[in-house]
Amino acid sequence: MDLQYTLETFDSLSSEWQRLQEESPTAPIFSSPDWSKTWWQHLNSDAKLHLAAVKNKGKLLGIAPLMSRKKIGSFIGSVDVCDYLDFIVMPDSAEAFFKVLLDNLKREGISKLELAPLRPDSTVLTSMAPVARKLGWQVACSQVDVTVELDLPGTWEEYLQMLVSKQRHELKRKLRRLDEEGEAKYRTTSEANSPDLDTFLRLFRDSREDKAEFMTPKREAFFKALTKTLADRKMLRLGLLEVDSKPTAATVSFEYKNNVYLYNSGYDPQYTWFSVGQLSKALCIKDSIERGRKKFDFLKGGEEYKYHLGGHEQPLYKCSLTYS
Repeated sequence: MDLQYTLETFDSLSSEWQRLQEESPTAPIFSSPDWSKTWWQHLNSDAKLHLAAVKNKGKLLGIAPLMSRKKIGSFIGSVDVCDYLDFIVMPDSAEAFFKVLLDNLKREGISKLELAPLRPDSTVLTSMAPVARKLGWQVACSQVDVTVELDLPGTWEEYLQMLVSKQRHELKRKLRRLDEEGEAKYRTTSEANSPDLDTFLRLFRDSREDKAEFMTPKREAFFKALTKTLADRKMLRLGLLEVDSKPTAATVSFEYKNNVYLYNSGYDPQYTWFSVGQLSKALCIKDSIERGRKKFDFLKGGEEYKYHLGGHEQPLYKCSLTYS
């Protein structure tokens, strides 16, 4: 192999990054060029961009979407808005990619990497860690959280049959009770129009005090820019549950490689008795099934409602790699 290592910018690498992202079987949406660039523009504070590429005779083998602070490297992104992160590498090139990357990081003075959150199938765990150990790096990995996901069946009725009997009964009862309250309607849009986004943001803040504190002006600007960018890519799905034309709950999800990622949600506390928060997510699942999606990812965190709606958990990890 004739391998070349280069440091890039978002603009210089964007089109190649997007292509490799689509070809890679494990590259997460949170490490995509659109997501990474939007995060960098709105939420980065003092980090230095360290966006590296490795090519073989001009053919891109992998991308390291990294940033550095005080000679410590980490992924572009942050755990508060990125549920899992990874390198973007073709499987048959992983070993060569990581050898070149780690050797160059050492030469550049980056002798420690803090990498998280990581899915079990991430390239960090499956490929990078073994290569790093062979090259003399100390590697320490541990579980830090869980993500919850659901394989979607072909129909809504099949989904209901997947639930344990108690949860199936409860879900049907809550849907009936909502219908009895008034004219209930769940509508969706794939556009990032201001009225619907403003409704979501209001419901998000109203639903819990910690959510209101979370949505700082910087995070709101990031969220608005991200939804617009992903709407342009036909990846946005905004759902609104209305009762007698009044918005009572909302979900924002993203669609990527035939999977649905439930990114965030909110609801009107006045309708807590009717479980509109949980029902909006169930109806988001129903919408995903009807459009033929294959997996529904509730994303990071082990909240009880995710298991009530049929989700099963996967561990999330962090890895520290140190060379001394």
